[in-house]
Amino acid sequence: MAFSGALTLTDLNDFLTPSQACIKPVEQVNEPQEIVEAGAATTEIVIDSSGSYYEVSANRTSTNASSKGSDRKLQQAQISLNDCLACSGCITSAESVLITLQSHTEVLNFLDSNPPVSTPDHKIPVLSIAPQSLASLAASVSSSSGSTVSLRQILRRVQAFSTRILGFEHVYDTTFARHIALLEHTQEFFERKKGNGKLPMLASACPGWICYAEKAHSEMLPFIARTKSPQQVMGTLVKSWFGNRWGVQPDQIYHVSVMPCYDKKLEASRQDFYNELYSTRDVDCVITTGELELMMRDKGWDLSQAVENEDVPDFDAEIPELLSHPGTSSGSYLHSLINSITASHASPVDLTIKSIRTSDYEEFTLRARDTSEVLFKGAKCYGFRNLQNVVRKVGREAGVQVGRGAAGRLVGMRAKKRGGEDEKGYDYVEVMACPGGCVNGGGQLKPIAQAAEQKADEEGFTRNWEESGVQMPGEDGVMQGAKWGNKEWTKEVERVYWHDLPTPPPSPRPQDQHIETPFVCADRVAAQDSIMDEEAETRRRELFRTQYRAVESEVVGLAVKW
Repeated sequence: MAFSGALTLTDLNDFLTPSQACIKPVEQVNEPQEIVEAGAATTEIVIDSSGSYYEVSANRTSTNASSKGSDRKLQQAQISLNDCLACSGCITSAESVLITLQSHTEVLNFLDSNPPVSTPDHKIPVLSIAPQSLASLAASVSSSSGSTVSLRQILRRVQAFSTRILGFEHVYDTTFARHIALLEHTQEFFERKKGNGKLPMLASACPGWICYAEKAHSEMLPFIARTKSPQQVMGTLVKSWFGNRWGVQPDQIYHVSVMPCYDKKLEASRQDFYNELYSTRDVDCVITTGELELMMRDKGWDLSQAVENEDVPDFDAEIPELLSHPGTSSGSYLHSLINSITASHASPVDLTIKSIRTSDYEEFTLRARDTSEVLFKGAKCYGFRNLQNVVRKVGREAGVQVGRGAAGRLVGMRAKKRGGEDEKGYDYVEVMACPGGCVNGGGQLKPIAQAAEQKADEEGFTRNWEESGVQMPGEDGVMQGAKWGNKEWTKEVERVYWHDLPTPPPSPRPQDQHIETPFVCADRVAAQDSIMDEEAETRRRELFRTQYRAVESEVVGLAVKW
């Protein structure tokens, strides 16, 4: 299991190896020995020149490694995922319990125990899948079969497997939910531009970034957008909107989402997305792309085999399918703002793109063509190292104190003076914790033999987990999938992601609002028209926005008991 780098945190170097609070240097497994003298130990632990630990007799006068004799070498304790989650240095123990309830095994157990449709206790099983997961599956099938497979074909095959084999009653992709999220995201940005919130606005779709900010950089929370991620917008649609159409209550629906990232399990477990009235979550269970593929293999389903009408668009679908939003494969949040500002400006504008270090950190500047006035400056920031640089830059420009690591050390910073065009601070940053963005999430399928060949991750960090004492279940005890996919594989998934996707229709005109298509409904609920009353405005915020809070770590490195 590979969470994003932003979740393995306390200090900067914690991305490389476990922090002090995570290290268990020695595990004592020998049986207790009889104490000869009250208060005296019969053995002691010494360390030789190579750093190995030995249990020796307390009467021994020399600690020379050459005189070990019957001395017993102690094995270094290995840190499992459960150990990691339980320490609360980055993920709390309560969250670890919730994560154990979010697995493909839980999904299968529910489907097996779900009462028949004719009984009142039956729950409607619904599956929603992210386009990045579809792209990963399509890239894997295409590379193994030698022929290109489109996202629509993969979606049809996933729908066939989920309904015929697993027993799901409805299967959707999440691009329609993303459409709503982008509309709400744009709405919130312009609200902040008018003074109703702080700038720069930082993207909120990545749960790894949100977890990092809440637990290590609470000073960044006022800058983070309140708009829900597509996963949680989809949860709202399934439990509320679809539930009303189907005539059932939220707790009579079991919603499973397939995501490219393990961090999404944390997001679904947040208390903010729990309905107290009906005792149900917006998303009941999150599985990764890899877990879905594992279920297919366990059930003997061949994803490379075509199904009927897999190339035919479903015009009768309850919501539009596979909507493509130009920009990035991580949601196009930055580009949706650029497109909106460009469309609303009276005169032509020019967009310039500047790469800071790699394609994972780029700056976008929008200028009026006639006056060269900077209308908008934003950035795309992917990966933990770039993320930390952006946090420092935003703190410096906004004049806020920036916490450094979970210990919460604060350094006062003065706001950066913005004199010229080039010194203009960011208006918006699209932040993602994974290098390469969502198509390269930790839950995506990996290329063959990638773990054995790749020595460093996409940000240049060496991740020798075994030497660091970190071990997870896998072949020969080696952690599987610890490294993110290589650049070539990420490019292939990216290429498949953008292949042959339709673009969304324009938002409807006011005179067309009486036509209740899903797009009209989405734009209306997301307040894209100007005729919403106060009650509708409040309802929209309740449905599509959330909140964040600072989380104090329960682990202090100096207080660790060895």
